[in-house]
Amino acid sequence: MWNHLPLYAAYIPMTVVVDIPRDPRAPANARRAVDDLSGRVAEDVIPDVKLLVSELITNSVKYGGEGDVQLVIDIHDQRKMRVEVVDQGVGFVPVARDRPSTEVGGWGLHLVQTLSNRWGVHEGSPRVWFEIDR
Repeated sequence: MWNHLPLYAAYIPMTVVVDIPRDPRAPANARRAVDDLSGRVAEDVIPDVKLLVSELITNSVKYGGEGDVQLVIDIHDQRKMRVEVVDQGVGFVPVARDRPSTEVGGWGLHLVQTLSNRWGVHEGSPRVWFEIDR
């Protein structure tokens, strides 16, 4: 009798680094990079990671410096990921959203805080990271 193991049975830790051109297609390119992880991580992790990566990449394109935006994904096991978005900007200090909930825009970091287990900004740098555990 064949022993059918789940797709994740042969898990190997990995780091994926993708340089994404700073243009209007950047969020879609970042989502595709996350889609490429299908089969390497639990499928229920991918939708939240795609949403958060899209938000952070959009912020980097909008507010960061020149050059590519770098997406770094560290996969610790099938159910834990650390994602970092690095742009060439000068960095920032995150602030709480202070606009009415009916106003469009400005939800990116709020979503990161809500959907991730941990997140932060490397002080004084253009590096925003989050971790998701399932």
